[in-house]
Amino acid sequence: MTQGTKPNVVVILADDMGFADLGVMGSEIRTPTLDGLARDGVLMTQMYNCARCCPTRASLLTGLYPHQAGIGHMGADLGTPAYQGFLREDAATLAEHLRAGGYRTLMSGKWHVGGDFMARHVDAWEVGSPRNPTPRQRGFDRFYGIVDGVTHFFSPHYVLDDDTRVTDFDDDYYFTDAITDKAIGMVEDAVEDETPFFLYLAHTAPHWPLHAPPDDIARYDGVYAKGWDATRTARHEEMNGRGVLQTAWEISPRDGEVCPWEDTPHPDWEAAKMATYAAMMDRMDQSIGRFVAALKRLGQFENTLILFLSDNGGCAEFMAEDGWAKFFPDRTHDGRQIEMGNRPDVRPGDALTYQSYDKPWANVSNAPFRLFKHYVHEGGVSTPLIAHWPNGFGPGGTAHAPAHVADIVPTILDATGVAAATEARDQAVQPLEGFSFLPLLKGADWSREAPIYFEHEGNCAIRAGQFKLVRQYGMDWELYDMEADRTELHDLAGRMQDREAALLRDYQGWAARAGVMDWDVALPRLQAAWEMENVEG
Repeated sequence: MTQGTKPNVVVILADDMGFADLGVMGSEIRTPTLDGLARDGVLMTQMYNCARCCPTRASLLTGLYPHQAGIGHMGADLGTPAYQGFLREDAATLAEHLRAGGYRTLMSGKWHVGGDFMARHVDAWEVGSPRNPTPRQRGFDRFYGIVDGVTHFFSPHYVLDDDTRVTDFDDDYYFTDAITDKAIGMVEDAVEDETPFFLYLAHTAPHWPLHAPPDDIARYDGVYAKGWDATRTARHEEMNGRGVLQTAWEISPRDGEVCPWEDTPHPDWEAAKMATYAAMMDRMDQSIGRFVAALKRLGQFENTLILFLSDNGGCAEFMAEDGWAKFFPDRTHDGRQIEMGNRPDVRPGDALTYQSYDKPWANVSNAPFRLFKHYVHEGGVSTPLIAHWPNGFGPGGTAHAPAHVADIVPTILDATGVAAATEARDQAVQPLEGFSFLPLLKGADWSREAPIYFEHEGNCAIRAGQFKLVRQYGMDWELYDMEADRTELHDLAGRMQDREAALLRDYQGWAARAGVMDWDVALPRLQAAWEMENVEG
């Protein structure tokens, strides 16, 4: 098989990037590479994810819903196949499908579908065991990156290069750049061997901790002094001006737990946090630019299908010193002490800090929607998807048809002409749940053939056509007309009872088929698993 017979495929996944964070989506953050791919390709504005890092990654890799892939929650084993915390044996990965079709399969970045890991106890990890499979055990020929869900950008606590742990890091090491450099080398080898390649470039940016090179942070010095209210409004107005929304929906109000900008007690520190986040986005775009330049240098750009999206919405998690921060190493690999947590007396960004940008700025990232990562309202599950493939389709503008990350596997199989595998690792695998949206990218009038379902930590939803039935855990169901009100401000529950009842029946049927566990049952199991991990650690 020669390089020209099949298209190369590159899936680029951002981590915790909000709906409004790209320049093409109205952001003030500079993302010229991704903006250019959108301009010359197709921008999909209603790509849905699974509200959290590893459930989305499991769905994207398998073409199944996350519960069917074994990751109905996160990495902890909650005692059922749908919640075992690592990829199931009866779920084939995209790499397994494509390798059987003659592709070189490459991955650089974040895995996070191989079980649970306590970052402060890396010496106890059993990487490569049946319960902690690596990418190399699930169809990838090459791998560089992390197996867990988050890392220090300047001083990672655990990095693998294929099957070997990396322990030495240069003084100028930065994870976003490193995974791009490794990806370029992998692609160069595939091109030299005249083999079509599939690359999964899975970023950890802009997920916390807030780490970026100082020159990149300096580029945003003063940009956020105007605060989150003004920034969020400006992004929404820019979206409307650019016409990237299906309708000029009313922006959701500032989150009820966020104070007005003029009332924040530490405005300089808050602005510095968002400047660092913007720098992380900027640096990611720069690295993708270097990768695109490499494709052009190698003569592969025209024949490469590139898909870019995010794994969930902006992240509202607060990096408390006695909360999230306590789970991660508090020293760099060379022994320097890290000031852990969101402390206003510590400026974020360098290797000796470990902070998050918190709910106010996540509210900006997810404009015009409400809520965040973890929830299945639009702020948690909405991502733009950029598709670019000069040999496959030309500039197609903006497409508003709803799709789901489970649709990515069948779309890529459609584009490459590779049949879905029915067996992997000597056993039958589940059939795909997704649908190819390649016709949409080629300009056809396409709509998904089935509803889209969501469940994460008891947050549930179904999107069927223009309607969405959704609820937060422990609260009542809400109903929205997504064409008229995608910002979910005008609840129709109780006004369209027949439709509401039909959607609920449909959701419940899917939940039973997928193995969704009642969160009241799952939560005690999760707490028990965490306690056991802490004891063993």
